[in-house]
Amino acid sequence: MSYLIKPTNYRPLLDLKQTELGIKQIKEFFQLNLSSELRLRRVTAPLFVLKGMGINDDLNGVERAVSFPIKDLQDAQAEVVHSLAKWKRMTLADYHIEPGHGIYTDMNAIRADEELGNIHSLYVDQWDWERVITKEDRNIDFLKEIVNRIYAAMIRTEYMVYEMYPVIKPCLPKELFFIHSEELRQLYPDMEAKDRENAITKQYGAVFIIGIGGQLGDGKKHDGRAPDYDDYSSKGLNGYPGLNGDLLLWNDVLQRAIELSSMGIRVDKEALVRQLKEEGEEKRLDLYFHKRLMNDTLPLSIGGGIGQSRLCMYYLRKAHIGEIQASIWPESMRKECEALNMPLI
Repeated sequence: MSYLIKPTNYRPLLDLKQTELGIKQIKEFFQLNLSSELRLRRVTAPLFVLKGMGINDDLNGVERAVSFPIKDLQDAQAEVVHSLAKWKRMTLADYHIEPGHGIYTDMNAIRADEELGNIHSLYVDQWDWERVITKEDRNIDFLKEIVNRIYAAMIRTEYMVYEMYPVIKPCLPKELFFIHSEELRQLYPDMEAKDRENAITKQYGAVFIIGIGGQLGDGKKHDGRAPDYDDYSSKGLNGYPGLNGDLLLWNDVLQRAIELSSMGIRVDKEALVRQLKEEGEEKRLDLYFHKRLMNDTLPLSIGGGIGQSRLCMYYLRKAHIGEIQASIWPESMRKECEALNMPLI
């Protein structure tokens, strides 16, 4: 079901022309800083992949991919990507990228099953990135180092926006707060996962929650993850499992946390088998991507995605992602947004 968060007395700080210029500057500035921080080269990415090869991202395992037949391939089915988590790792191998270096790309996707609202759209645009690592890098300290480098690029971008538009005051904290999802559950035992995210992010401003995808002490997951890319089962922060996580920022306009990035150290062979077994998905080991990983023809890696429209929405203090990107919205939402000073593109 669609939803609409209605901030009180909302007024955009920028007009449409200023907004479009701001989007352009943010995207150009941030991707240059990201590539410099992580030593990434830009590559061209696919909009769709062949179905049945295990390349497309399964997200939480229930979302339907948009698909279509290809006439010249005897109507073989292609799927519009959900994200490029697995494709990137294969590209690292194909490009013979060395450890300590990686790739990034502009990823565009369609997620037909999204619940449409202020921070969710049918159209997904993000910087997808992946970097080759060594066996020694597969630990929580290395994960935190990479996350802090990404956050440093975010802070620099926020100051650039302030120089362009002084009416937008910087508000990101100097440091990112790290916490494991199990520690977060114990801190707020009577709350649901999203409420815990709001509580901790409101307190610290910027938070990285570690260990997304595995079961917590109450038998539930903080959030879902496909079992065949992020490693959420190896030993991580303070002895708890997980070498992945979500980066959240407090959105003062909407008065809630928003997820800007999902990332992590990727599964090695042992973690892949372990997580597929836990989910009853061992049959995936017969797919192309999974065979390559088990046959040692894919490098160890770390990677993730950073939402472009959400990042611009945050920096420009917008109340709806439709003020940043062109998409399809229920007509009733368009009319209500217009009445609330949220003009949707």
